[in-house]
Amino acid sequence: MESPDIRVEKGHAEPEEVAAITAILLARAAARPTDPTPAHRGRIKAGWRRLEREPGFRAPHSWR
Repeated sequence: MESPDIRVEKGHAEPEEVAAITAILLARAAARPTDPTPAHRGRIKAGWRRLEREPGFRAPHSWR
């Protein structure tokens, strides 16, 4: 093995500590769902309007 897959930047890690971190990372990677679904299921349309696309005048009695 020419270059290690995991490198310790600061301090000294024993082989058991590197093995524990590797096991945790592999377990988290295996637990990840294969089909990523969006976490946020909000509105498709934005809740705000661009002023340059709005007509110049709105009637004072309109609620829009």
